[in-house]
Amino acid sequence: MVGRIPIMNVAPLVDLGRQPAKATVGEPFPVTATVFREGHDLLGAEVVLIGPGGQRRPPVRMTKHAEVPDLYEAWVTPDAEGPWTFEVVAWSDPLSTWQHHAALKVPAGVDVELMFLEGTLLLDRVLASLDPRDPSSADAAQVLQGAIDAARDTERPAAARLAVLESPEVTGILRTHPIRELLTVEGPYPAYADRARALFSSWYEFFPRSEGAVKDPKTGAVTSGSFQTAAKRLDAVASMGFDVIYLPPIHPIGEVNRKGRNNTLHPEPQDTGSPWAIGSKDGGHDAIHPDLGTFEDFDAFVARARDLGLEVAIDLALQAAPDHPWVTSHPEWFTTRADGTIAYAENPPKKYQDIYPVNFDNDPSGICQEVLRIVRLWMSHGVRIFRVDNPHTKPVAFWEWLLKEVRRTDPDVLFLSEAFTRPAMMRALGAVGFHQSYTYFTWRTAKWELEEYLREVSHESDHLMRPNFFVNTPDILHAFLQYGGPAAFKIRATIAATGSPSWGVYAGYELYEHVAVRPGSEEYLDSEKYQIRIRDWDAADREGRTLAPYLTRLNEIRRAHPALQLLRNVSIHWSDDENVLVFSKRHTLPGGADDVVIVVVNVDPHATRETTVHLDMTALGLTEHESFIAHDEITGSEWNWGAHNYVRLDPFHEPAHILSVRRPR
Repeated sequence: MVGRIPIMNVAPLVDLGRQPAKATVGEPFPVTATVFREGHDLLGAEVVLIGPGGQRRPPVRMTKHAEVPDLYEAWVTPDAEGPWTFEVVAWSDPLSTWQHHAALKVPAGVDVELMFLEGTLLLDRVLASLDPRDPSSADAAQVLQGAIDAARDTERPAAARLAVLESPEVTGILRTHPIRELLTVEGPYPAYADRARALFSSWYEFFPRSEGAVKDPKTGAVTSGSFQTAAKRLDAVASMGFDVIYLPPIHPIGEVNRKGRNNTLHPEPQDTGSPWAIGSKDGGHDAIHPDLGTFEDFDAFVARARDLGLEVAIDLALQAAPDHPWVTSHPEWFTTRADGTIAYAENPPKKYQDIYPVNFDNDPSGICQEVLRIVRLWMSHGVRIFRVDNPHTKPVAFWEWLLKEVRRTDPDVLFLSEAFTRPAMMRALGAVGFHQSYTYFTWRTAKWELEEYLREVSHESDHLMRPNFFVNTPDILHAFLQYGGPAAFKIRATIAATGSPSWGVYAGYELYEHVAVRPGSEEYLDSEKYQIRIRDWDAADREGRTLAPYLTRLNEIRRAHPALQLLRNVSIHWSDDENVLVFSKRHTLPGGADDVVIVVVNVDPHATRETTVHLDMTALGLTEHESFIAHDEITGSEWNWGAHNYVRLDPFHEPAHILSVRRPR
């Protein structure tokens, strides 16, 4: 039923309020609503946050949108992890209504004394509502009584009497002590505040079997790396400023239908197979590949990562190799074809003969309990982040159940959805609890595409899913990187690291690995999915053939600027060149100062671009004609900037400016 003051179209709502909106501790998020009433009297509205323990936070006044009729907005910030709710409260506002009428009538000489009488009666009501036990109320009472006396002094000119009632002192008191009539409340509506890592993170992916692997120069035989050897690579990952180390599946790899190098169906005896073909005689999802070590070795790896400030994320891939123990113990968990064979995975034209997808139709309860057991096993070994492989090929209802079960006991455990699929499915997975989501960022390379996508992830889908901008994956080597040269790697890393609070790279990116298996393919040549890949990190460092220093600087900038650690604060600006992308992020710090970062990127890796950048100064917290110092966080250069600025970006030198805004002293 509609309230006395209608409050409609409340946002953010997920699934009509059946699921909580995304929130993070310390991250402001907007609440909007359409609020109106009959007639011409004015109204007020506010948002009240209610914390996990039921504590009501002080209300935040909503402001009316400058362009959209009857739309009100307020930004609120959860300060603790857990389930929150919010209410939208609206009321008829006789004080604002009187102020509006008085400002029109008194100067025109219409109903002057009646207006002052009505005004003083309203101030009397505010005065009576003040709490005498509150020390600040005494000062407010003195100001209000003085205003009342001045308004009733008919010896004064009407303009002077009105000026007293419109003074900032009186207006401020009336704003904090409104008279509320016809009070209407909508809500509560749910939101869930996760820990900060759910929003802000820098991911690095490597295959432990490749890190520390050794090739015999005489025989060519390769000895796999292990958790012990991979732990030695963690120092380099941490020194680049990454805080999540993500490991592809670490379980035994199937031997039946094993894939060979470059996805061939005819493996050699020494071929290692794909880690995503999980399960063999050595065990399944609850076991570790013997070449990698033992659970004790894994625990030591996690501990070393933790000492370096890294969280370990592992892959949760719900599928099985043909020789996984599940295939024998639970054949009903798979799809049997008409000829009696078990169906392997397909994503036409791709075929995965070494993988059996799990079918949830026959024994959903049994599968659910087994997956929960596996997740809790790895949680007990220090894993608090799971990257979930292809969640869109499993029922959404299953994920809703699993994520709620884990959140119920361990709300700090995070899940990243690897679902490059239809928008509806991606958003549904975010809605039912996935904390982060892979995105279409990889395929957004043109300026206009990036502008649209930054708007989408920061202002349209932000309450449903948090993006993680991976620049590459073992599966995805975009043509932009294949043919763009080293500049392309800088460009994509810059946009990912500044456009999204979470981003990630797959090992080899810093070495500019860019060769595809064939023209038109996004698969790497000699893909690490199917073989151990040995990289000479030391030689690359010595010879300067690495992007590592640039990635390090990007992560340093991210940590230094709170504005870059948020999602919902992106503003798109304009340049005269179709290849120069301009956006900014702004965040008001405790104490009132603004942290503002402007990113200007040449998205053409092949040519220098010269253009004029046009800034929305309001979005930067500046006035239209104000100037400021633009400090380049990459090079250290500084320029005096205003609303319109010349830029020249050479992709072979520095394809981007990451500018912090500094006011002149």
